[in-house]
Amino acid sequence: MDVTPRYLGAGSFLGRRDPRVLLLVPVLYLAAVARVDDLRVMLGCGLVALIYYRAAALPWRQVRANWAFVLAFTTIAVTVNSVFTGAMTVAATGEPLFTVPLTGTVVTTATLSYSATLLVRFITIAMVGFPVAFCIAPTDLGVAFARLGLSQRLAYAVELTFRFVPSVVASMRETIDAQRVRGYDHPRTRNPVRRLIALKPVVIPLTVNTLLDAEDTANAMDLRGFGAKRRTWLRELSFGRTDYLVLALFAALAVGMNAAKFAGWTATGGVP
Repeated sequence: MDVTPRYLGAGSFLGRRDPRVLLLVPVLYLAAVARVDDLRVMLGCGLVALIYYRAAALPWRQVRANWAFVLAFTTIAVTVNSVFTGAMTVAATGEPLFTVPLTGTVVTTATLSYSATLLVRFITIAMVGFPVAFCIAPTDLGVAFARLGLSQRLAYAVELTFRFVPSVVASMRETIDAQRVRGYDHPRTRNPVRRLIALKPVVIPLTVNTLLDAEDTANAMDLRGFGAKRRTWLRELSFGRTDYLVLALFAALAVGMNAAKFAGWTATGGVP
C-alpha cells in the first residue's frame, strides 16, 4: 500500500499536537454532548467544537465533498428519526404545527427543537472528528494507538485500515484508465445512480487487485518478521503543556455537561 491518506493539517495548531490528543478529544466531546437535550446548551458546545475545528486549518476545497456527505447523511437521519418515525418522547409536548401526511406524525415545536439539537450534535461530533482523519500524519497513527494501550497488532491493523480506502480509490482510477486505453469509455454523468451503474465493469478487477494488494502486504510483513517480537516504534510521542491543556478543557467540558444533566439543569425536554 503505497497510497497514504490526505494530510491536510500539517503546520496547523492541531497538526502540531500529539496525535493522541486528536484521538482522545472526540471521545471526551462525545461523552460531553451525548446526554445534552437543551438546544441552547448544545449550541454552546457547538461553539467549542467549531473553535477546535478551525484550529485544524483544513482547506475548504479539500473537504467540501466530505462535508456535503456528512450534512446530507445527518439531515436525512435526523429527519427520519425525529419526524417521520414519530419515535420521540417529546412529540406530545409543545404547540402542534402540522401533521406529516404519510405517517400522520404530529410535528410540534418540541419536535423541531429536538431535531435541531440532534442535528447540531451530529454536526459538531463530525467537527471534532475531522482532525483525526486529516491532521494526524499517516505514519503517526499506529504509534498513537500503541501508546494508548492497544496491542501492536491491533495498532498496526488500524493504520493499515486507515490507508485502505485511498489505496482502493487509487486502484480504481488505475483500472478505469487501463480500460479507457483499451477502448472502453466510461460514461460521464453527474447522476450518482448512473455513476454507480457505470462502475460495474470496474468491480471485478478492483476486487481482484485489492485482494492481491492485501496479500502482498501480509507477505511483506511476514518476511520482515512482524509479530515475532515486540515492535519498537521510531516515532517517540510525549505530551506537551498545550496538549495537557487541550485535554483538560475537554475533560472539564465532559464532566460539567454530565454534572449539569444529573443535576437537572439541562433537562428541558429539548425545548429552549
